[in-house]
Amino acid sequence: MARMFPLPHSLLRRWPGQQAHCFTALSNQPALEAAVADLKQQLRAAGQRGPADLALVFCSTAYATDLQRLLPLLRDAIPSRNWIGCAGGGVVGTDSGGQPHELEHQPGISVSLFELPGSELQLFHLEAGGLPDLDGPSQQWVDWVGAQPEDAHSMLLFIDPGCPAINDLISGLDYAYPQAAKVGGIAGQHNASHGSLLLNDRVVEGAVGCLISGAWRIEPVVAQGCRPIGPVFEVEKAERNVVQRLSDGHNQGTPVACLQAILEGLNPQERELVRHSLFLGVAKSSFQLSSSDTPDDSAFLVRNLIGVDPRTGSVAVGERLRVGQRVQFQLRDANASRQEQRQLLSLQRRRQPEPLAALLFACLGRGEGLYGQPDGDVNACRELFAQVPVAGAFCNGEIGPVAGATHLHGYTASWGFLVPNTPPAVSDMPSGATAS
Repeated sequence: MARMFPLPHSLLRRWPGQQAHCFTALSNQPALEAAVADLKQQLRAAGQRGPADLALVFCSTAYATDLQRLLPLLRDAIPSRNWIGCAGGGVVGTDSGGQPHELEHQPGISVSLFELPGSELQLFHLEAGGLPDLDGPSQQWVDWVGAQPEDAHSMLLFIDPGCPAINDLISGLDYAYPQAAKVGGIAGQHNASHGSLLLNDRVVEGAVGCLISGAWRIEPVVAQGCRPIGPVFEVEKAERNVVQRLSDGHNQGTPVACLQAILEGLNPQERELVRHSLFLGVAKSSFQLSSSDTPDDSAFLVRNLIGVDPRTGSVAVGERLRVGQRVQFQLRDANASRQEQRQLLSLQRRRQPEPLAALLFACLGRGEGLYGQPDGDVNACRELFAQVPVAGAFCNGEIGPVAGATHLHGYTASWGFLVPNTPPAVSDMPSGATAS
């Protein structure tokens, strides 16, 4: 299941005599050797010959016991200068007919080879633990990573599920590489005695990444899959991650009381969703408010509600909160996810209609469990990007930026579109959008 995707001719003129390519292959052979042979055959049939600049590899955790043999086998069969990837709870890849698929609950290996003229790639591996001080100079983080930030504008980042202090790690990488858009995810869990990350010929723990500079960059799109209900509240009283009082203008109440007031205006279907698909959107201090003083829906981080105290009306949230922060209840369902994702991908298409490839890091809670049918997220992409190859993985947490800072998300589709590193013309930008 392989196909070659050359860069559209309208973009090729940037590099006379050089052409960017993306070759993809996808195999669901259960035996590792058979899967590697399948991938090799597909890539050769697609026209791949010389060594690629970068190989992205995503495999399902069904191969966990054989994971340490995967990269040596692939490197012997397929030429590439750099290899990076991870195991996931599922795999995203593009078949020989050019159709992307989401392989859930079955073996799967996705390989994407990129030839990127004019780009510089810096791969790195970070050992778990021993993070530099977030209050110290950013150079300490740069020295720890070992990749230089000059002119770097994009970063692929994969983190082992056993890595400690994941949020601090992501914040530190933002601190050291603030100009680099970061996209990736938390790898899949398994019972084998090694990690879930792939780097050149090794399986490692901690975190791995690829810093990109030069002619190509990654544009992120983060679709959180929820829609707001009720007004935007302000936190009046909170202790760590427990919210005790909210206010809406001159009205104050417990979170439970505020939610009960919202329920009165919902239809029966929405009330049913509240029982099992209710979340809280949390705004950060760095988020910009519009002239109407109403936050943009996309400027909320969607967080789990992890507990309710019926005695006090307080709720526990999967995020520390502080007094003065703005929050809004959110519902998650298939329709909300489709609508939000289509809107965000439509904006991306207006910015860059011809990406070389799209990378998808989706929550394990999406897929068929959310949409009731396979390939829900990749089909949404193909409705707007008819030829783009898609690759990626189902993750235990998704990494992507919201309102200028990188965050760890849940129930999210974190996209990265590989595009030429030239900002779009102002006249091409959608109303209210800004170039990343």
